[in-house]
Amino acid sequence: MLRPNGDAAVRDRVTRALDAGEACWCPIIRLELWNGAGGDRDKKVLRDFERLLPELAIDNAVWSAAYDLARRVRSAGISVPATDILIAACARHHQVELEHADSDFSHLEALTALTHIARKRPLQRQ
Repeated sequence: MLRPNGDAAVRDRVTRALDAGEACWCPIIRLELWNGAGGDRDKKVLRDFERLLPELAIDNAVWSAAYDLARRVRSAGISVPATDILIAACARHHQVELEHADSDFSHLEALTALTHIARKRPLQRQ
């Protein structure tokens, strides 16, 4: 798994989602993880993820939702990275929960009805 020296609680939540077959990702998460891949071990894990994890599409509806969310976030005086806005919009569009350890998602949750814990609804493949 990625970040072997990272937060054990986060690793445990991710491992449980993976083991339960509830984990998924979207292209921007995939890009962020590849961008941070350090060595051969990380790259092997990501290739396994590519083979195993369902990928949620970022289509025009997701982009439109992201633009709307960005406007609402900025109107509320909150600064959140565009990548996080896109991830949140994708999760909401596909009606999946969002697993995170990032305060930016907590800010987004306060403005929307997002929930924590990135899990795909059972057997709902895209």
